[in-house]
Amino acid sequence: MSAAEISTCVNCTSGQIGRIKQKVPPATLHTIILATIVTLCITVTSGVCSKALSSSHPIFIEENTLNQDKIAYVSPIQNEILNRENFVQRINKKYPAKNISFPTYGVAHIKMTKYINQRPVKINIVEIDKSANSSLNIKPEIAGIKLNSRAQIKTIAQKHNSIVAVNAGYFKPQTGVPLGALVIDGEVLTGPIYNRVGIGIIEENNQTRYVMDKVAMNITIKSNKSILKADNINQPRMLSTYTIIYTPQWGNMSPMAAKYGKVAAVSNGKIIAMSANQIAIPKDGFVISAPAKILDKLALERNITYDIKLNETFKDADHIIGAGPYLVKDGEVFVDVTDQKFASITGRNPRSAVGYNDKNELIIVTIDGREESSVGVTLTQLAYIMKGLGCTYAMNFDGGGSSVIYVNGRVTNSPAQTGGISISNALTVFETPSPSQT
Repeated sequence: MSAAEISTCVNCTSGQIGRIKQKVPPATLHTIILATIVTLCITVTSGVCSKALSSSHPIFIEENTLNQDKIAYVSPIQNEILNRENFVQRINKKYPAKNISFPTYGVAHIKMTKYINQRPVKINIVEIDKSANSSLNIKPEIAGIKLNSRAQIKTIAQKHNSIVAVNAGYFKPQTGVPLGALVIDGEVLTGPIYNRVGIGIIEENNQTRYVMDKVAMNITIKSNKSILKADNINQPRMLSTYTIIYTPQWGNMSPMAAKYGKVAAVSNGKIIAMSANQIAIPKDGFVISAPAKILDKLALERNITYDIKLNETFKDADHIIGAGPYLVKDGEVFVDVTDQKFASITGRNPRSAVGYNDKNELIIVTIDGREESSVGVTLTQLAYIMKGLGCTYAMNFDGGGSSVIYVNGRVTNSPAQTGGISISNALTVFETPSPSQT
């Protein structure tokens, strides 16, 4: 047989099978027949296959003859790249004709001068969008290994090669110990004071979100026989009747006991030393400072530990910085200076602040003051600035001589002291390789 006729044609659009006659050499006839069978099988099952592929592998796009919506898969990396482009566009639109730089993906630094009551105010703004850069880390950092340390912002920033660092919580000038709540990597370093506000940073499911509220801690000391309430951790004493816990992060030695009080060192669940004077803090334990009658009773007990529970807002927080007062709450200006005992700092001063918007973008601000070229702002003026930048929540950081911001290797505001004074702690932004980059 010199040739054979074979009828084959599949209309892939309509699903109908047509017939076209063509002559085929016998040597290739078996190949054509096999191809025809395969084609028919794919045609018949195409609906099932395409749905299975689009269901199990979203990278496949399904399109039918009715022009229904396409289903497409966008990888996390593609989405991040898109977010980067959108972030740059938003920043350029939000701050037209301003001095803008982008130290890295997802981070924008803006410098501007604003006039308030016809007086100049120099402002540094940093906006951060982690959805545009999954490598970004945002966390507080202390000046040294112990809490009783101080250092300039550049030194603190260089611990993690930070892209951005700004002074954060208040601190005791003589010692550097933070005054207010400070939690880093889930470890409570210091407790809150005066019912003040704090910002929490929560990392979950490869996402970062921010919360803001007044920080409260329920601290209890437990033993095999009793449970008693502690008033704070690693904070200066407010009242002689307070019971306070001091951990190794405080330093090598505890403070002296209050009048009619004692300090007791706890190691391996039992009190190993007691005094009215300073006492060494065990590296594997802690010290309790309390009224003498409480510690005399506790000295007879065993399995002594302590437990800290945070209020609901912060129960999942990886990091917390307490400062205050509030500036913006629920999208409205809210400056509660009296409630948080800030009446003495309301005047025009250099300022630092932090907030976040409804897109979960972090906004950091510093304002120079006490000079002709920048007179500073009041807390209320600062609150309106933060609201104007789009913050739904914002709070004041330590200001005055402490106010300093570091961006891309240098201090970019104008503190009274070159490089800024030595501070206790800072909020830092740095990059680490994401899982996709390692």
